[in-house]
Amino acid sequence: MKAATVTTGPVTARDPFFDNAKYLAIVLVVCGHLIEDQRDHPLVHALYFYVYLFHMPLFIVLSGYLSRKFTFSAGKARRLISTLAVPYLIFELAYSLPRLILYGKFELTLLDPYYLTWFLLSLFLWRLSTPVWQQLRWPLAVAVALSLLTGLDKLPGELAMNRTFALLPFYVLGLMLRPEHFQWLRRPYMRLAGALTLGLGLATALLVHASVPTEWIRWRLPNSAIGVDDLTGTLIRLGLLLAGAVLVAAFLAVTPARHTWFSGLGTATMYAYLLHGFVVKVAERLELGLPLSILLGVATATLLCTPPVRRLFHWAVEPRMSWAFTSLRRPA
Repeated sequence: MKAATVTTGPVTARDPFFDNAKYLAIVLVVCGHLIEDQRDHPLVHALYFYVYLFHMPLFIVLSGYLSRKFTFSAGKARRLISTLAVPYLIFELAYSLPRLILYGKFELTLLDPYYLTWFLLSLFLWRLSTPVWQQLRWPLAVAVALSLLTGLDKLPGELAMNRTFALLPFYVLGLMLRPEHFQWLRRPYMRLAGALTLGLGLATALLVHASVPTEWIRWRLPNSAIGVDDLTGTLIRLGLLLAGAVLVAAFLAVTPARHTWFSGLGTATMYAYLLHGFVVKVAERLELGLPLSILLGVATATLLCTPPVRRLFHWAVEPRMSWAFTSLRRPA
């Protein structure tokens, strides 16, 4: 007699397209940080300006898309705490220690993120807001309006509020995307259009980078602090949002959809993001030059996504926190 087969539902294979995109995005992030101190050279400044137009928007769009099913269920809430809140506290402390060693200063302000930890705090807040955006009739329009309003006044540094609101449209855009949108980007003619768009974007950056203050692409300051009136600043911000969205789409269009040698590395990009800052701080003192900085960026991003690094730093990036939780308490 044949044994009965028990099925537990369909098993969906992991799509390598998103892992490829995340790996390539983290390479851009690491390289961008490594060349930041060399911006006095025109070519480096142009590359820095170009990369910063879309490298974090790309990460944020992907984060939004992969957060579409977030709810306030017990499992999702626990993961939110263990993968964002706790690593934020760990790395906020870790990045404060070098300042103590090098400069004799120790400042730990948990609500005012230091260096690259702002992304963890912003993503925590964006993900918490997911159910709200999923119920609004015009979520992207509301998010863009909030982003533009951010430039009208200086927001407090706590909770990375300027960046959290300014970059919010990219997260909401990710929430609104569906699998068919990415399928459309994978078409051959879209790949060609994406490559041409990225090339045009780079050419434009080479032409205009010297006349655009760097703070525009950092999303940290209000219009008045960058030296423009609110009307001009709002138009510039809207243009940057559109440019970022177009370049993100172009980048995704040329991203390989098949399984590649780096697809597995794309599952661990948070390790590279949180750890590469220590490499950057050391490299800043070595004056490597552009070619070596880019090679170091690719090598660093790749190495920090590998299984040995994941095993070594799992306690900090993805800590096991089951001991801290109990079953969901419900009112009687």
